[in-house]
Amino acid sequence: MVEEGEIGLAELLAEVRRIEVQSRRLVTGVMAGGYSSVFRGAGMEFDEVREYAEGDDPRAVDWNVTARVGRPYVKKYVDERELTLLFLLDLSASMDGGFGPWSARQTAARVCACLALSAVRNHDKVGLIAFRGAVEKYVPPKKGLSHALAVLRDCLALPGHGATDLAPALEFAARVQRRRAILFLVSDFLAGGWRESLSLCARRHDVIAVRLLTPELAPSAAGLLRVADPEGGRASVLDWSSARVRAAYAQRVADWRRRTEDELRRAKVDRMDVLVPRVLDKDAVARPILAFFRMRELRGAKR
Repeated sequence: MVEEGEIGLAELLAEVRRIEVQSRRLVTGVMAGGYSSVFRGAGMEFDEVREYAEGDDPRAVDWNVTARVGRPYVKKYVDERELTLLFLLDLSASMDGGFGPWSARQTAARVCACLALSAVRNHDKVGLIAFRGAVEKYVPPKKGLSHALAVLRDCLALPGHGATDLAPALEFAARVQRRRAILFLVSDFLAGGWRESLSLCARRHDVIAVRLLTPELAPSAAGLLRVADPEGGRASVLDWSSARVRAAYAQRVADWRRRTEDELRRAKVDRMDVLVPRVLDKDAVARPILAFFRMRELRGAKR
């Protein structure tokens, strides 16, 4: 007889495998080169200046040295030998609900899988800080596929409950990660009081806010809806056929989005919005990651 726990473990491992297979196809297909071009560009160290040679990028000219010497010189950079990706994953109760086929947490796991496997292909390290009101688990960054898959397993398996607070995880990351790293803060951002901690963390690290936008932010038209706050536990009934109720709800969502985007902008942190799909969509994760890569590449080209 198979125990219930064994069934749960088998289902979890099967889900990890499915996500790995799906993400590997994306990493070796449409995302190939995107990760390395974006993050290798962010992980360059100044090496030396040398005399300009035909074919050099004019943007690399060191104008101070050129003016002093009287001949054009360019700055030479080298890739850092390795980069570190650290996922800060929200485990709060709101991440486990939802109207679609995937919860926000399952969508977050797929985002982490694509980025982690891209890091593995580039021989970079991957780590995890899982949190809600406090840090629940810390997985120090390491290299290798088996380690990345263990991180992915934790993204799915760690219990989610309670309200979220992003500040403790950001403060913890700033303490334990001394060298500059790429931090992906993965959350639905249904919390406040995190901007100061985020700003301080972003001074040392390249922080990207992955904001998960769930279908319940814009429910489909229906009659009476019974809803519950997964973090506070309060339940209520909404008359969703009422235009006044829908307009008030839409205004609250718009205010929250505007407030969150303003706080991220003031913290000087890039944002990657990921729509949690209403129906199964194989490109739901690829689209926002590729859009983020393109944004970073275009911004780099303009500098």
